[in-house]
Amino acid sequence: MHSLKLLNLLTIIAWSACAAGMAWYCLHIARQITYVTLADGRQQERKLPLIFRLLLPFVPNLDGFVMRPALQKTRETADRQLTAAGFEGLLNGREFTAIKFLMPIVCGAFWFAALKLLVAVAPISSLSENFATTWLLGVALFYFFPLVWLRRVLSARHTAIQRALPFVLDLLTLSVEAGMDFMSALQRNCERRKLDPLNEELIRMTREIQVGLPRRVALRNMAQRVDLADLRSVTHALIQADELGVSIGAILRIQSDQMRSRRFDRAEKLANEAPVKMLGPLMLCIFPAVFIILLGPILRQTMDQLF
Repeated sequence: MHSLKLLNLLTIIAWSACAAGMAWYCLHIARQITYVTLADGRQQERKLPLIFRLLLPFVPNLDGFVMRPALQKTRETADRQLTAAGFEGLLNGREFTAIKFLMPIVCGAFWFAALKLLVAVAPISSLSENFATTWLLGVALFYFFPLVWLRRVLSARHTAIQRALPFVLDLLTLSVEAGMDFMSALQRNCERRKLDPLNEELIRMTREIQVGLPRRVALRNMAQRVDLADLRSVTHALIQADELGVSIGAILRIQSDQMRSRRFDRAEKLANEAPVKMLGPLMLCIFPAVFIILLGPILRQTMDQLF
């Protein structure tokens, strides 16, 4: 009897130490700041999800599986998307693919334990009957979470570049037409503007040109790196102007007008989609509220007369 109590006490102490160690590890990782180093040496913060930072130390354990030839296309696609999203040097395709497989394993185990604890503490018939379905649904959500996160951050970065591009083109057009050469106008724009996603890419492009890379190659690298249709259109026009000897100012003026027109078309499209998106909340919230306000007193009087 005494040995059994001692064993239970040691088990409780071991589990408590394990929980304390996990809590300390999570707090230590959560307080770390993740950042990328820009082309000019500055460091810019990039926020990785906490679960990614917790799982990154365990990524090498899956190298034998992740580096298989069958997953080469997946790694390359993740590499391109992470670079376009601004996480180059912080997270690569190999690590992202490993995290995508680690999340359902690790989080799925915790989700299984949480469901078991919930069923034991507060028995719910529907949960007990659909335990396997609920657990598999959670595992699927954990698997798709990295993909959803990557798509969201990539979309946010592309949106920021789309919004800043017409303004930058206007400034470059005015500078070039005022007599400055393209590179001087680009450097002045990078120095004077705030550090946003477009400015980061322009700074990297100017640094590549300064170390000896041809301008057309640096422009092409930026277009491939960002993978945005609007920026690709501008860079291809500048490359053609560089190859054919056309005036850069005229090309910038044309591209600026086109970017402004595309921006207006996108705003018009969003405005046309707004009534359709408002239809759901209108049917679910506003119509029932109006129905209750108008017919509520009549129904109450009717009920009072009947009963």
